[in-house]
Amino acid sequence: MTPPVIRRGPRPLLLHLLLAGMPGGLPFWNASMPWSGGWPSWSSNWPGGAGGVAPAELIAGIAAYRRHPWRREVAAPAVVWAEGGSRLLEYGGDGDPVLFVPSLVNRADVLDLFEGRSMLRFLAARRRVLLLDWGWPGEAERGFTLTDYVAGRLVRALAAVGEPAVLVGYCMGGLLALAAAQLRPELVRGLGLLATPWDFHAADAAASRGLGQVLPLLEPLMGVTQRLPIDAIQTLFAMMDPGGIAAKYAGFARVDQGSARARQFVAIEDWLNDGVPLAAAVARECLGGWYGENTPARGLWRVAGEAVEPARLRVPALVAVPGRDRIVPPESSLPLAGLIAGAVLHQPTAGHVGMVAGASAERALWGPLQDWLALL
Repeated sequence: MTPPVIRRGPRPLLLHLLLAGMPGGLPFWNASMPWSGGWPSWSSNWPGGAGGVAPAELIAGIAAYRRHPWRREVAAPAVVWAEGGSRLLEYGGDGDPVLFVPSLVNRADVLDLFEGRSMLRFLAARRRVLLLDWGWPGEAERGFTLTDYVAGRLVRALAAVGEPAVLVGYCMGGLLALAAAQLRPELVRGLGLLATPWDFHAADAAASRGLGQVLPLLEPLMGVTQRLPIDAIQTLFAMMDPGGIAAKYAGFARVDQGSARARQFVAIEDWLNDGVPLAAAVARECLGGWYGENTPARGLWRVAGEAVEPARLRVPALVAVPGRDRIVPPESSLPLAGLIAGAVLHQPTAGHVGMVAGASAERALWGPLQDWLALL
């Protein structure tokens, strides 16, 4: 008999089990963590479990996910350039090139999730598509800052394309793409920003400042390896919406495990749980600078010595702001559409991940993005 699939996730597993087993959720977070004031709903809405979810339901959902037989299998794209742990992947297609830039904290797979649910392969049927896969931060990247990633790694990947490209960044990748477009405008003929944060204090300033305040607690972890470990990053994300995490796993337990909906859930959860650690200096810039001090919106975020200023851009731009985004609130992304002259604002009714990889992603983003690219 084929043994059941057992996944490592959800990560960190102990946290998810605590959510299931501790009455009233995790009240000790409110008492001991310096940023707890930013999330007053953490314990107040957890009667008998996280988000009101019965512990047995949460555990059943976690068990169903860990044993689900689906595995991602896609044809590997060609590697056309590599440096350190990063690779420039070519998805084929003809015409003007489009280079996609994902976040540093998650794998690039969400843009190429599986057969029939791949934004990159959808677009490659119509134009030349490339992806910068940042890869795992190894010895070469251990001491990297955001300047090293943008002015170094990303700019060199852009140059390797061979001609000016449309640069499209997703989430954190949008900020990196924005900075690269400002630094090397001759390499960029258009800029797409998908669910890209800018004003980190627009939706909940206290919560964002709290992430900056947690840095001293993370320093011992980063001091050992010069990285912020994956489970620490996953814990920060989980604590932003613990009730939502409990609800989604409890809901998964009730889904037909052989359905397309179940496969979609597993594919996205596999991607979320297969994270990437952050170089320590990058973690400090992101948590302390972006979240804690709101450096981008205040004009204080600098890359290669230059303040990153969207108003300086002079290329066609698309700003996609999903209306149901719980990771990058719309209030954070929307200012970019006003700061970049002539930017096209696209506001699909979708979530952060659903916009790029959900069941209705083709209607929500892929099609509109293709239409915008066709005009350049």
